[in-house]
This record gives sequence, C-alpha cells and structure tokens, in this order.
Amino acid sequence: MNYKITHKTEYSYTHPVNLCYNEARLTPRNFDYQDCTDSQFVVEPEPKECRERQDFFGNTVYYFTIQQPHNQLTVTVTSRVDVTGREMQRNFAEHLSWEAAHQQLHTDVDPEILEIRQYILNSPMIPLMPELRAYAEQSFTKDRPLLEAVENLSTRLYTDFTYDPGFTTIATPLDDVIKHRRGVCQDFAHLGIGCLRALGFAARYVSGYIETEPPPDTEPLSGADASHAWFSVYLPRLGWLDFDPTNNQMPAEQHITLAWGRDYADVTPLKGVVFGSGTHELSVAVDCKRENF
Repeated sequence: MNYKITHKTEYSYTHPVNLCYNEARLTPRNFDYQDCTDSQFVVEPEPKECRERQDFFGNTVYYFTIQQPHNQLTVTVTSRVDVTGREMQRNFAEHLSWEAAHQQLHTDVDPEILEIRQYILNSPMIPLMPELRAYAEQSFTKDRPLLEAVENLSTRLYTDFTYDPGFTTIATPLDDVIKHRRGVCQDFAHLGIGCLRALGFAARYVSGYIETEPPPDTEPLSGADASHAWFSVYLPRLGWLDFDPTNNQMPAEQHITLAWGRDYADVTPLKGVVFGSGTHELSVAVDCKRENF
C-alpha cells in the first residue's frame, strides 16, 4: 500500500524568538515491511544550520537551528511510504508458547537476543509497577501461545480503558492512567509495554500514523489525522510483532511507522529549546492518504 503523508507543525509565539535549537523524528523508517521512498523536510524560517543523523535506535533525526528573530516556526514533512502486510510473520508466531519465548529471551546468548534485552528494563516513562504485572498475568495462562496472550492483553486494554483525548498530556504519569482508566494512544502503548516488561518480555514503543480515509461504510480509526502510537513485543527467532490497543488490532497496511524506542521520550516527534518566546500556541495537522501508482 502506497501513502503520501504530510505532517505540519506550527508554533506561534507572543514575543519574538531570537534563537532556537530543535530536533525532529518525523521521517518514516525503512524496515522489512515498510519502505520510505521519499521524505522532504521544510522549515520556515530557513534554518541557519541543519543536519541528519541516526539515533541509538536507528531512527532518522533531523537537527536544525534558527538564529534570527521569528514569531512563527513551521515544520512540514512530506513523505511517501510503501507498506506491505505482515501475515507470514504472524503465521510463524502462532504456536510459540509464552513460557518457551520467555526462556529463550532470558537464556539464549545469541547477539541479537542480548541486544534485545535492553527492552526488558525500565525506561523513563514506564517504571516497574506491581499492578501492571498483576493485570498482565490474567492474559498469560499456562501454555498459552505468546501471540494469543498478547492479543488478549491488548484487547483487555481496549475494553478496560476509555479513549479520552482531554484527560492526559505527554507528561501524565502512568499511575494516573491506571487509576482513572482513561488516556490516549501514547498511554495505552505505555501500559502494554509496562505489562509485558513486568513479566520479563521485551517490548518497545512505536510512533507513527494511521491511514486517514476509512474503508467504505466504516468509522474512522481513533488516531487518524494525528500522530499515533502502539507497542511491539519481541518473539525470539521471529522478530517484533506490533499491537494497537487503541483500536484493538494488529497493525498491518494501515499503520505507518515513524520511529521506535523504549517509550515516548525516545521518539518525541519534535522538541527543542527556544530563547525569548513568552507564551506560544501549537497546532499540528496530519494528512495520510493512499496513493495509486
């Protein structure tokens, strides 16, 4: 499936900004199931300095600095991405029990496994929480396939928690999300990751988009026309499998991956430091459309 994605971020300042330093993770990734064929990065006003690099997790980071007074900053990224299905990966994973996967993850000395273990550890936004382990254990019954167990966990998050865009911010602690059972895609991804790590599994945070236009006669998916997030779990020898608890599905061709890391802090779409801005207003617009070639 081919997509054209336009992500526009605009900051308006009450007082001129004299200097700013910024970095963005807004370039879709290339991996087995996705190919970013083109990505154009436009910043207004024109940056004094800009460069690209790869971060620790392999995400593309665009760094730029503006050294002239400005009352508005606009960052527009236009990308074309080809996404393919993941059915074969799922078929291979259907019969691996969670106990067997857990043992391999903790005893195998394969270099890939050793590197993956970093995703079992706590991260800045996902601390170790006993209540997450208790919640997750209900899905991980004896000899259950890992794929089935994680699907059940993701479905329970979808059922037990209410999608409420007005309840949380990017800084809301996971404790509050659990207490009130409300949040957004970022929170639900963090919950899924926290549950899996509490049981000793490797899980990571994925940022991205969902196709804007829904299929005929169906409602738009939550998260459309905005940045979206979900989580992945690692299956030894098989790789990463994605789960979207916000929409109760396994991402396939409608999900476009931007970046991944331990949690949201590793993949923040746009962040920086400004000098002399006073207060500001932020607007973000995302357009994700299917293209026919």
